[in-house]
Amino acid sequence: MQMALKDFLTLKGYSKIKLKLTKTNHFEIRATINGVKGRFILDTGASSSCVGFEAIKQFNLKVVDSEIKAVGAGASGMETKLSKSNTVTIGKWKKQRIALVLFNLNHVNEGLINHNVDKVDGIIGADILKKGKGIIDYDKKYLYLKLQ
Repeated sequence: MQMALKDFLTLKGYSKIKLKLTKTNHFEIRATINGVKGRFILDTGASSSCVGFEAIKQFNLKVVDSEIKAVGAGASGMETKLSKSNTVTIGKWKKQRIALVLFNLNHVNEGLINHNVDKVDGIIGADILKKGKGIIDYDKKYLYLKLQ
């Protein structure tokens, strides 16, 4: 008898997090940064997890200037800032000392609003997926992250 993926991953110490597929074909995920809940796009192609400049106060971020220029779909050379030592919680998975890149998310949110999709606070990228040994079940719309 074959074991279901969720049962196998649960036995291996993974936490299951529900993903919501939006009208724009993005997966939306709920996450908490420094104790504050937010909505994020899950983006395996984003090397770093990001939040918008407007979320600095919302997520209690300590920000330093960054020399890095953000490059993403539809935009490049955008100014960024950096926030180190954040606590990120997704489902039961929790990690401290997470660095987040801050940049202007307006182009992302304008695209979502144009498709009648709610704005997001940021992007959960490959950095967090790697730290959590992330596995995505695209069919059932779940993200699995390995608990410590």
